[in-house]
Amino acid sequence: MLRGETDMIVRSFHLSDYFSVNRLLEDVLSEECYTETMKAFSRQLSLDSQLVLVATEQDAVVGIIIGTIDDNKGYYYRVAVHSDHRRKGIGKALIQRLKERFITRKVSRILVTVDAHNEPVLPLYQAVGYDMGDFAKPDKPLGIVNG
Repeated sequence: MLRGETDMIVRSFHLSDYFSVNRLLEDVLSEECYTETMKAFSRQLSLDSQLVLVATEQDAVVGIIIGTIDDNKGYYYRVAVHSDHRRKGIGKALIQRLKERFITRKVSRILVTVDAHNEPVLPLYQAVGYDMGDFAKPDKPLGIVNG
């Protein structure tokens, strides 16, 4: 677990988080993005749930990041933070913790997946040190997207 500036904790997703995560994603994502993300989320949970992290404050889920490994590359797929909890470092903490997991897995490279839905959060990734060379529109859809 990683504690942030507040009483925020970043930890692995637990099955008991499912309804809270579902509600969070439904609240913060567009309908189309929500549908795509829930499919990828489910696939990632079945492949490797350790690459799905949540941020909690006072036991409430306030953020999630979904990562995946494809062709030995680590990909940040989707990050979402509840609108009432933004600008507190939660997104940065989620990114940092997932980066640590990618490094532990010895991926050859860590990339930020770029799609129509996550372009607004690219500045968040830049704020933690990623640049245009780290943003990727994969040649083929990621396994968790393509199924």
